[in-house]
Amino acid sequence: MAGPLDGVRVLDLTSVVMGPYATSVLADLGADVIKVEPPGGEVMRKSGPMRHRDMGHFYLAINRNKRSVVLDLKHSQGREALLRLAADCDVLVYNIRPQAMERLGLSYDSLREVNPRILYVGAYGFSQNGPYAARPAYDDLIQGMCGIPWLSQQGGADKPRYAPMVLVDRMVGLQLCNAITTGLFHRERTGPGQRIDVPMFEGMLSIVLGEHLAGRQFEPAVGPPGYQRSLAHDRRPYRTKDGWLCVLVYNDKHWRSFFAAIGRVAQFEADARFHTQNSRLTNIDHVYGYLSDVLATRTTAEWLQMFEQADIPAARMYDIEDMLADEHVRATDFVREVEHPSEGKLRVTAIPTEWSASVPLHRRHAPRAGENTREVLREFGFTEDEIETLEAAGAACQVSP
Repeated sequence: MAGPLDGVRVLDLTSVVMGPYATSVLADLGADVIKVEPPGGEVMRKSGPMRHRDMGHFYLAINRNKRSVVLDLKHSQGREALLRLAADCDVLVYNIRPQAMERLGLSYDSLREVNPRILYVGAYGFSQNGPYAARPAYDDLIQGMCGIPWLSQQGGADKPRYAPMVLVDRMVGLQLCNAITTGLFHRERTGPGQRIDVPMFEGMLSIVLGEHLAGRQFEPAVGPPGYQRSLAHDRRPYRTKDGWLCVLVYNDKHWRSFFAAIGRVAQFEADARFHTQNSRLTNIDHVYGYLSDVLATRTTAEWLQMFEQADIPAARMYDIEDMLADEHVRATDFVREVEHPSEGKLRVTAIPTEWSASVPLHRRHAPRAGENTREVLREFGFTEDEIETLEAAGAACQVSP
């Protein structure tokens, strides 16, 4: 067994980030993920930097442990081939709009006919129960509609901006992965499969509003929206004499220890704004502003030594090179080098969960588009003549590994 999902077969029709990220987690946990790509491969292959065409860095990062099959699903023979694969798979996951799946003849009803136990899982922009059902969606758009750029400005940025990473795709991608694994658990207890929808907008709203409804959570409202601590202007890395420091002086014990460490116990006792969690939250701009002023008086190393002695969480602000050089990262071999058959030596992250049994493994490199087409079709019972017919019609494609 190579991971807890060993034996689970997933037909992965997704592209870009959200779907492939979710299925990469499933693949790392042992599922046999069969990535179904159109002729020419999925779009994220084109995102550089890269050593070779169609093997971009982002594609490589979220497609290991998968196999790639090229099928033209707009071709009737390609569609029929997919249905034959689906008959012996546990999950089909897609991230185009459901209306497009209907046009391809790949609706839930079509899949359920060939496999009543299949989980038919869609991840796309909006719930199909509202007026935005047919709208397209991307990470930036959903970030905007969920208020992330607005929140950045409320927190002190001079202009609203998106989070500098593909945030929504990854956050909702984890919700997608969770829906698939729990759907599998339910099926094992009950027997039949089902349709599962994972909309980006609602998924991200649940995260943002869970934190920032604040006073509007109550009816009638007991205050404005927005979690004060997250929006405090000085909730950020702090400037020291020689760099930047990330520190969280958070609970009552931390604050007592902090004032003791800087020799100002009397000030802590005299200033009620620091005494309790709620009083600090009510006066958060003053509290964090004060911390900012104090931290500017010493070097980063001095503060780190002091905070370690006081048992206050603190760390240097890292850039990417700092992450790679970190002693803990090196000791755990979390970022490691592997050999890819076409791309040469690559730096990859390890699987970020640790298991005492059913240990997940790095089993396969990220494949070229169509690298495993014939191998997979043979496994699912296609004869050599059938495979040659599909290739001759342009409905399937195999490339050399």
